[in-house]
Amino acid sequence: MSINFNELRDLLGAIAHTDIAEVSLKTETFELKVRRDVTTTTQQPTPITPEVVVTPSVPATPPPPPEMAPSPAEKQWVAITSPMVGTFYRAPAPDEPPFVEVGDRVDNSQTVCIIEAMKLMNEIEAEVTGEVMEIVVANGEPVEYGQTLMWVNPT
Repeated sequence: MSINFNELRDLLGAIAHTDIAEVSLKTETFELKVRRDVTTTTQQPTPITPEVVVTPSVPATPPPPPEMAPSPAEKQWVAITSPMVGTFYRAPAPDEPPFVEVGDRVDNSQTVCIIEAMKLMNEIEAEVTGEVMEIVVANGEPVEYGQTLMWVNPT
């Protein structure tokens, strides 16, 4: 189980608004225990104290060292970043093809994706001409201001 911190934050927020005193979630590689003091004499909510324990799935033999691939910065790629907080969309509509795919050539000012913010669809344009090398964000994922959306190899 991979840790999705946004979902974890939402879960803790939901638990904080209930009378649940303790929750435990455990898998082979992840353990989460949430406990709080719930008393009937106080009107103020009590803080939640999460305890997260991540255990290795196979501790007997260490994995082989990963091959160190050069980072996008070392390859002189240019990042296309999100100018706002919102939701990333690769296509203009769910039933239409994506604006760009890995390997596509993009031109300066070409629309490469959409960021939905406050029910407004904002077209994001490439600021460089080149080849799309990597699309970092999955369709429909939330993005933060300045987050890298994709990498372009300028030509």
